[in-house]
Amino acid sequence: MANILVVDDDRNIRHALAATLESANHHVIVAESAERALEVLPDSHAEAVLTDVRMAGMNGFKLLETIKRASPSLPVVMMTAYGSIPDAVEAMRLGAYDYVTKPFTAEQIRRIVARALELQGLRAENQKLREKIEILTEPEPFLTLSPQTRKIAETAAQVATSNATVLITGESGTGKSMLAAYIHRLSPRKNGPFVQVACTTLSEHLLESELFGHVRGAFTGAIKDKPGRLEAAEGGTVLLDEIGDLTPVVQSKMLRFLQEKTFERVGGAATIHVDARIVAATNQNLEQLVAEKRFREDLYYRLNVIELHAPALRERPGEILKLAEHYAKQAAAAHNKPIQEFEPDARDALAAYAWPGNIRELRNAVERAVILSRGETITLSDLPDKILAEPRKVDHNLTLEELERRHIEVVLEQAMTLEEAADMLGINVATLWRKRRKYGLD
Repeated sequence: MANILVVDDDRNIRHALAATLESANHHVIVAESAERALEVLPDSHAEAVLTDVRMAGMNGFKLLETIKRASPSLPVVMMTAYGSIPDAVEAMRLGAYDYVTKPFTAEQIRRIVARALELQGLRAENQKLREKIEILTEPEPFLTLSPQTRKIAETAAQVATSNATVLITGESGTGKSMLAAYIHRLSPRKNGPFVQVACTTLSEHLLESELFGHVRGAFTGAIKDKPGRLEAAEGGTVLLDEIGDLTPVVQSKMLRFLQEKTFERVGGAATIHVDARIVAATNQNLEQLVAEKRFREDLYYRLNVIELHAPALRERPGEILKLAEHYAKQAAAAHNKPIQEFEPDARDALAAYAWPGNIRELRNAVERAVILSRGETITLSDLPDKILAEPRKVDHNLTLEELERRHIEVVLEQAMTLEEAADMLGINVATLWRKRRKYGLD
């Protein structure tokens, strides 16, 4: 059941539409003019609007434009007895969900409204998820702790203002989805949806349907039309996670979408236009996949307009402990535990571990420790056994200078002042100051 606002200056059409929609268990609010519709809309809690185009006073196009300024995600269906291609184009340009000509059947109206409400539901679900994520996460600390990741944050902020496609590379668990969300929040699309699609978890046909939607009867089990995630992302951003796993068929359709912003639903003939930005992420070497003919070269270059690399956690050791503290606060809030600190031996173990699972592994390990802790501190015994059993692996290809730089970076992140850091390193402040300048750690 949904609240539907019907706007038409013809009394008979208003009543007929109301009866049609009420037979589908919807609650209908009617308005005889666009002006009246704008009066009742704020208190109507409408989840969809059906409006005539030609009415005395304000016409349907002006009403559509006014509604979209106040409620961009509210689906509006335009109805007219004088259908024309220019009017249909204008309706789509202004953000109409659909454009239908009179006369129409009751079944046609019920079907259009059902599709509009389903799309609205996807958008509402996405908005709730976004709000939940924003509540549980502060601005990502991994973007600001070290010179290396600070540079990534600065580049991402520059990229965010454009509509360019972004390719984020890096090992699993390095925060690629967090970086994509960061780009979205800084972009002009920040008030639009942020939709994530895991390309590796679905079969080809399911992924194609998930992305592009399908029409009724397209395959066994397709009992009704279903919009895809791209449609739900209108005006926002889509993160295609692990894009290297796309099959050739989906690669081809995605290439067309990147070029034209259009596609057809699975089994459908109608061409759909969607304004959504694509951010792709992968832990694979796409250039190698291209060389092996497993990934389209033209799609690779379309995706790789801007490339950002999320470094592994072992490459930024100075961030480990501050990230651990950040995730400990989050976990404590989520599990109703007191805000906890790490005992010194637990801190040493966290700093020494290689973290092959990167940020994701760190977050899970810290959450586990918070849940298992019995007091207001996290001890060594609260950490997973593998962290205690597997010390950090030393990269023997590193130079002595690089080892020194990394060690100083870790100490600087742990110390509150330069004096404290110098004391921990066993050098004076002037020497530490010079080394910071030398290694770009200032």
